[in-house]
Amino acid sequence: MATPLSADRLVAALRAEGVKVVEHDGWRTHHRNQAGAWGPVVGVMIHHTVSSGTSQSVELCYNGYAGLPGPLCHGVIAKDGTVHLVGGGRANHAGGGDPSVLQAVITETYGDRPPAPREHQGSSGAVDGNSRFYGFECVNLGNGTDPWPAAQLEAVERTSAALCRAHSWGAKSVIGHLEWSDWKSDPRGFAMPVMRARVQKRLGAAPSKGTAAPAKPAAPRYQPFPGTSFFKNNPSSPIVTAMGRRLTAEGCGRYRVGPSPRWSDADRRSYAAWQRKLGFSGSDADGWPGLMSWNALKVPHTK
Repeated sequence: MATPLSADRLVAALRAEGVKVVEHDGWRTHHRNQAGAWGPVVGVMIHHTVSSGTSQSVELCYNGYAGLPGPLCHGVIAKDGTVHLVGGGRANHAGGGDPSVLQAVITETYGDRPPAPREHQGSSGAVDGNSRFYGFECVNLGNGTDPWPAAQLEAVERTSAALCRAHSWGAKSVIGHLEWSDWKSDPRGFAMPVMRARVQKRLGAAPSKGTAAPAKPAAPRYQPFPGTSFFKNNPSSPIVTAMGRRLTAEGCGRYRVGPSPRWSDADRRSYAAWQRKLGFSGSDADGWPGLMSWNALKVPHTK
């Protein structure tokens, strides 16, 4: 279980995972927090909209409808793979669901043969999913024949992986609405176990199968985050040079001559510009590197 990401950190996590993000006007303060708790969160829930057209679906999910006010999710995943953010807190997307499913998500034992949900909104044993799950609605009619373009499925994968990575969750924290409530059928058109396998692969390790030996971790492609304290100790390191070159490549360099191994105020100003580019503000854009912004920068590995 985890504290929900702030709006800035949610945007940064999605963009770091390569998701194309569109921010709907007012989404950061659009929520249902007055109706109940928001958090701690345990996972990600995937839905289909039963609608067509990006604009229509986004407005529906932002505003809601009679009897169910918006937001109806946190983001709408369009067929072209763009994620439109519409909610910045508790959203009316999950409703009541099965407590055994909730426990399986929390313990990350939710796999290819998950517990069949027995509860739904209004039943005596149901638990509130709106407080516990991020929700993403995918534009699809949900009739079993409306296609799921590759770009849209990749966006589902990347969005799910982004939140799992931000909270240090595995792919078993990603479920479909049909796996939460016994009267739901969404998402219809692809299998959630297959999507979880895709998410797990993106997170860096193949899904475990029985007693097989765990897959060996792939060699890192980018420089691991050395920690904020590394930079506050005024280092002289090739890591600083590599970071400065990436900041310059991103248009955030604030150097008079160029990056050097010695951490300097120019490095901090450059990094603050990068944090602002990611959507951070205030104390979250103070120029001291953090894990999320560092992973988004993709600093080449140094030896």
